[in-house]
Amino acid sequence: MVGRLLERRYRIGARVARGGMASVYEATDIRLDRTVAVKIMHPGLGDDQEFAERFVREARAAARLNHPHVVGVYDQGDDTSDGQDTVFLVMEYVPGHTLRDVVRKEAPMPPRRALALLEPVVSALGAAHRAGLIHRDVKPENVLIADEAHGGRIKVADFGLAKAVSADTQHTATGGVLIGTVSYLAPELVVDGRADARADVYAAGVVLYELLTGRKPHEGESPIQVAYRHVHHDVPMPSLLQPGIPDYVDALVARSTSRDRDQRPADATVLLHHLHRVEQALREGLDSDPELAADLLPRRALTVDTSDTEEPGEDTTPEPFDAGALALLTEVDPRDSGLVDDGSPDRTTALERHPVPMRTPSEAPVTEPMKAVVPVAVAATASHPATTTQAVRPAPGRTPGTPSGKAPSKVAPVATTARRRSRKGPLALLLAIVLVAGIGAGAWWFGWERYTTTPAVLGLDEAAASAELESSGLEAEPGEPAYSENVEAGLVIATDPEPGGKVLDGGTVTLVLSLGPERYDVPQLAGQTEDQAQDALAATNLTFGESVGRWSETVPEGQVVRTSPKAGTTLKPGATVDLVLSRGRKPIEVRDWTGKSFDTASQALEKRGLAVAVTDESYSDTVPEGAVISQDPTSGTLFRGDTVSFSVSLGPELVEVPQVKAMGVEAATELLEGLGFRVETEQADIYLGIGYVSSSDPGAGDEVPKGSTITLFVV
Repeated sequence: MVGRLLERRYRIGARVARGGMASVYEATDIRLDRTVAVKIMHPGLGDDQEFAERFVREARAAARLNHPHVVGVYDQGDDTSDGQDTVFLVMEYVPGHTLRDVVRKEAPMPPRRALALLEPVVSALGAAHRAGLIHRDVKPENVLIADEAHGGRIKVADFGLAKAVSADTQHTATGGVLIGTVSYLAPELVVDGRADARADVYAAGVVLYELLTGRKPHEGESPIQVAYRHVHHDVPMPSLLQPGIPDYVDALVARSTSRDRDQRPADATVLLHHLHRVEQALREGLDSDPELAADLLPRRALTVDTSDTEEPGEDTTPEPFDAGALALLTEVDPRDSGLVDDGSPDRTTALERHPVPMRTPSEAPVTEPMKAVVPVAVAATASHPATTTQAVRPAPGRTPGTPSGKAPSKVAPVATTARRRSRKGPLALLLAIVLVAGIGAGAWWFGWERYTTTPAVLGLDEAAASAELESSGLEAEPGEPAYSENVEAGLVIATDPEPGGKVLDGGTVTLVLSLGPERYDVPQLAGQTEDQAQDALAATNLTFGESVGRWSETVPEGQVVRTSPKAGTTLKPGATVDLVLSRGRKPIEVRDWTGKSFDTASQALEKRGLAVAVTDESYSDTVPEGAVISQDPTSGTLFRGDTVSFSVSLGPELVEVPQVKAMGVEAATELLEGLGFRVETEQADIYLGIGYVSSSDPGAGDEVPKGSTITLFVV
C-alpha cells in the first residue's frame, strides 16, 4: 500500500497500526495538503458485504460526533484502481501514543492522574451516548494521546463496533460470534449479547481500575476464563492492591463495574458527573469521605426468600453463561474451556469492604448490610385427608360453621354403606414395585456401575499417567498439548474426563501434556520491510512496539536493520518488539575548499568517510603552493566512500635568471623577456655610456617566479 494514491487524493505513507480487520497508515491529502490517517480494510475483506457495511457504518457513526475528544472522520471511499476493492476511511491523524503506553510506563498511578486521563474519555463517550451511539470497544488501545508538540489532547478512536442504539440493534453477538475485547466486556455482553450505554460505562470502570493498579481486574489462561470471571466475580477494590486509594475512589470503580447493570450509571454523562464529584474530593485532599462513598457504592439488591413459596418443579436455574459464542471467537471448544466454577471464593466486593446503609420500609436507618425478606401469604393445603372433618379458623366476626356468622342449624345424619375392597389394588401395587425396582436397577447399571472414576494423574509424566490409568482399567490417549506457566513440559496438566469424572469401564482418558511456559523467539527480521516485519511479529504472538529510523550504509532504505530486543531473544507472548529501520545511506554535505589548504581539506573529508584524490598539480601565479586550485564536485551531497577530486597548486613557476653580464642592453632585454621576465634598466655606478650590462638583479643563476622583474645595470 505504501506509495499508492487512493482516489487520486490520498498518498499512502508508513503503516502505523494493524488490527484484525484493517490497517492504519499515515497519509497525505494532496488536495488539502494535510496529514491524515487512512484506515484500509485488509485485502479480500472488501468483497464481504457484511464487512464493507460495517466499515461504512463506522464512518457514518463517527462522523455524527463532533467532539474535541473524538477522533474525527473526514472521508470514506472505495478505490478500484488496482482491479480490486480497497475500502478505506480517512480520519484525523493524531501523532503521539496510546493510553496503553501510559499504563505500561506509569501504572499504578495516583488517583488524580488516573481520573485526569479518564475524564476526556468519559466526556467523549457521553457525547456518543447523547447522540444515540455506543462505542462497544472501550480499551486503552483505542485512546490516543497526542504528543506535547500537538497539544497533548486525548481522543477516543475506533468506533468500528459502534452502532446506533435501538430495539433491533442491541446485540453484539452475530451468528454466535462475540464482538469486543474480552478484558473489558460487560457481563451482560457475555451472557446474552445485549449492549447499551452501560456496557461502555463498565469498560471505562475497568480502564480506571487498570490505571489505578497497573493490572486488569480479571485474568486467566484463556479469553473464556476471563469472560467467565466477568460474569461471576465482582471487580475487586483497587485499594486491595494500592492501600492508599480513598474509599470514594473504590466506590466509583465499584459503581461503574457493577455486574448488575441497573446499579451502574445510566450512561457516560452520569458517570462523568460522579467522576467530577470524586475529583473535587481529591482536590480537597480528603483521605476518606464515608458519605460520598456510601452514595456512590452500588446498593445490594433485595433478596426474596421464596424457600416456602416455590412451586414444585419451578426452574430456578440462573441465566446461562454464553460459552458457545465466546468459544467461536477464540476458536476453543466449549467443552475444553474449563468453564466450571473452580470453587475459589469470590474476591472482596465493594459492599463487603464498604457496607452501604439501607432503609427499612419504615425508613428506619440500618447500619449493617441486610437481607430483606419479603413476606408471602401462602394458602394452607392438606397433604392427606386424615379425617372426615377439619377444624377451620373462623373469619373475624363470623361464627364457625356458618357463612355469615348465623347460628348453625341442625344437620341430619347421613347413612353410608361400606364399599367392597377390590383385588386389583394389591396387584397394581406389586407391579409398580417391580417396575420401580427394574428402573432402579437399570439406572444403577447404566448410570453408575458400568462407569469408573477417572484417577488423578495431574503432574505425572505421560508414562506414569498411562500406567496409572491402565491399572484402573482405562486406556490413555495423548491429546493436544497446551502451554502452562506452572507445570513443567511433558507433565499432565489436564485430562478428559477430568479427575473424579466418570468414564466407561475400559474407556479412554485423553491426556493433555504441558508444553511448558509459552515463549517465542524474536524472529530474524533484518532486511525485511516494516510491513513484513510487523506481520512476522504478529505470527509469533509478539507485539510490534515502534519503529526508529537509523542511517545504514549496507541496508536499503525502509528495511529492518535490527530489532530491540535482538533476534533470538526469548519473550512471553504479547511482549513488545521495536524495529530499527534503515533510513538509507547517510548523506554528507560537501563544501567548497578552493583556495584553502589541501591538507586541511583532505583531513576533514576523510574524517567524514569520503575518499580524496589529487588529479592535477600545476603552477599557479595566484594560488599559493599547497592550496586547492579546483575540486570536483564543489558542493552538494555525497555518501560514505564517495570521492572528491582536487587540483593542487605548486605555486608560481620558477625560472633561472641567465647570465647577461657584458651583453648589450638590447640583446639582454630580448633574452630575459623571452623567458617571461619583465626588464628594467638603470645606470651603473660607473656609467661610461657604452650600452653594455655590467650586472643584474636578481643575479645570474637565481630562480625567480616567471613574470618577475629583472633590473639591468648599464655602463
